[in-house]
Amino acid sequence: MIQIRQTFAPLALTVLLVTGCAKPPTEQIEAAEKAIKEAQQSGAATYTAEEYAKLEGTLAALKKEVGDQDVKFALFRDYGKAEQLAASAKADGERVKTEAAKKKEEAKAAALQAQQVAQESVKSTLDLVAKAPVGKDRAALEAIKNDVDALKASLNQVQTALDKEDYPAAQTQAKAIHDKSQAVSTEIQNALAKVGKGKPSSSKKK
Repeated sequence: MIQIRQTFAPLALTVLLVTGCAKPPTEQIEAAEKAIKEAQQSGAATYTAEEYAKLEGTLAALKKEVGDQDVKFALFRDYGKAEQLAASAKADGERVKTEAAKKKEEAKAAALQAQQVAQESVKSTLDLVAKAPVGKDRAALEAIKNDVDALKASLNQVQTALDKEDYPAAQTQAKAIHDKSQAVSTEIQNALAKVGKGKPSSSKKK
């Protein structure tokens, strides 16, 4: 009986050591990191910033949990919480990736529309400049022409932002061009109205 116990004790200890030495969920962690990276590449940091920040927080908590378990004595390591965090990060990463891609497409459509509006506005302003009265204030007219030329050139910046897929910047720039163009158009229209009022009305022939 004593011999059986002596044989069983080392065997039980061996089983305990083998089963008790938990290992970090490497594959799950890599899958979570991959999902978060893909979310970032889809524009999550820009288009779903709050959700992406939560993802980064989950990943940081995951790494901390793994680190906390790694420093423990092998028999006391438990990576259960790390596995849960990894699974959560992976699922959330995939969801955020989809949401970000959708919002990015919406931003692209809005930016393209803003670009078109800006282009049409600048064209209308250029047409008005051609009709602007020269009068005595040539310097003012030249200043207006320079403003419009600058607006026309700045349309290239909108296209550059679109090419870089920086749709929020493209939309902001296009709106600024449109607003400035409208202001210049109003200025020219006011000048044309003053000239019209200053002209003597032609008398009707009897």
